[in-house]
Amino acid sequence: MKIATPLQYADNPRTAAEEVVKLEAAGLDAVWVAEAYGFDSPTVMGYIAARTERMLIGAGILNVYSRTPALIAQTGAGLDVLSGGRALLGLGASGPQVIEGWHGRAYDKPLGRTRETVELCRRIWRREVIDHHGITDMPLPAEKGGKLGKPLKFLNRPEREEIPLYIASLGPANVRMTAEIADGWLPHLFVPEKAKQVWGTALEEGTALRAPERGPLEISAGTLLAIGEDAAAVREHVRPLIALYIGGMGAKGKNFYNDVARAYGYEEAAEKVQDLYLAGKKREAEAAVPAEFCELVSLCGPEGYVRERIEAFREAGVTMLNVTPVGSDPAELIEKVKSWL
Repeated sequence: MKIATPLQYADNPRTAAEEVVKLEAAGLDAVWVAEAYGFDSPTVMGYIAARTERMLIGAGILNVYSRTPALIAQTGAGLDVLSGGRALLGLGASGPQVIEGWHGRAYDKPLGRTRETVELCRRIWRREVIDHHGITDMPLPAEKGGKLGKPLKFLNRPEREEIPLYIASLGPANVRMTAEIADGWLPHLFVPEKAKQVWGTALEEGTALRAPERGPLEISAGTLLAIGEDAAAVREHVRPLIALYIGGMGAKGKNFYNDVARAYGYEEAAEKVQDLYLAGKKREAEAAVPAEFCELVSLCGPEGYVRERIEAFREAGVTMLNVTPVGSDPAELIEKVKSWL
């Protein structure tokens, strides 16, 4: 099992990158760089590549709407060559609030777009001549306004013919596709003890369609990390995050995170949190998040307890523990957990 951390998105990226350099020295294996509607992730990833030597550097995630599949492939290849083969590309559909509100794109065909992007990235990195017509046309045909386009292949020679592609997914159909075609899976609000009851069937069905040469599906999941006799109190810090996602990330009936919370068995709490959050009562929504939910998604408590939680994540198939260390010495926490893996 590897250990990773998300770059702290709200921070100055230069400052956050310097912290990542310290964590690499402590044993950190990978960093995931988010992108919402602030700083873009590839620029920050390139900076981290120049400042680090060993760790993997992942986009977590690039949405499949605001960049064409060809540009995503170019970005991945550029990051991979600059980092010496250390790039990971996380892909996903994001959500309509960002895609429609920020990028001005219709939020349509999320699964088809993701599948097509994965296929085209791999073909482009193999330097195939691309003549593809689906959601994306390469080249653009005359009936859609094309005049001078012709099939092309990638101009340079990529560092690697394949860059690992992770997909952020939660719904059954999307998880099924992830298990079929992706190198890795990026689930959110992952409760290891309840993962099988929510995603087990989808993962099994997708794996049955998976090309054997692709190997087992990697899973990167986790959340807050705090170790100490009083560290259990840190679980409260995850409460606003859970409330935001199951309460505010989508309208009633159109929130995948809320659906997951219900599938975990928190139906009544999920409805209450969403009603309160959408009514603007964020504090009350946070208070309505079950304490058990906060505990099971996190790694906060005495050393022996945290080690047990790590084993629960391992038994659930997690191959990359993605943690946010909380404490006065994050590097010490990373070093300690790394020694247990």
